[in-house]
Amino acid sequence: MKQPPSKAQIRNEIEDQVEEFLKKGGAVEAVKVGSTGLINGELNTNSLGFEQPRQERTPVQDVVAAIELKRRSKLAKNKPKKISRRSPQKKIIYDDFGEPIRVVWQDE
Repeated sequence: MKQPPSKAQIRNEIEDQVEEFLKKGGAVEAVKVGSTGLINGELNTNSLGFEQPRQERTPVQDVVAAIELKRRSKLAKNKPKKISRRSPQKKIIYDDFGEPIRVVWQDE
């Protein structure tokens, strides 16, 4: 089974390709920061978001307390019924002479 190349092998291969490109007369252009976010050839300065003043936070403690109170009241009303977790009991059925006839399991 052929092993995929390691990161070091890929890195060396890319470096070799760059060196070969530069030896053939290629040049690397300098680009402005954020050029990957160009819109119509210009930087989108509206998307930075640091120019706007800090917004005040909305306090939610009262809302959370009201929700918790409502949830607790619903839980108090709708308590789940207790389910008996006892295992079935074995009961032996006897005939008129006291001899065992059969065994019956009862859930009580």
